[in-house]
Amino acid sequence: MMRFILDNFHILVPLIVINIILIVVSLRDLFKNETFKFGNKTFWICIILFIQIIGPIIYLIFGRDDS
Repeated sequence: MMRFILDNFHILVPLIVINIILIVVSLRDLFKNETFKFGNKTFWICIILFIQIIGPIIYLIFGRDDS
């Protein structure tokens, strides 16, 4: 397993950076807004933090209230 990580480190680092950026952008938007298409802040915090990479994208596409 460690060998796999070391061999693919050049792929993993950009994925980790992208994930962190998505989480920060999503959480910043989440705390800035008070209304959502569905769910509440607690629901979206769990989605963003526990479903890596896909969770923030789901929030940005489906959770934000554009009004």
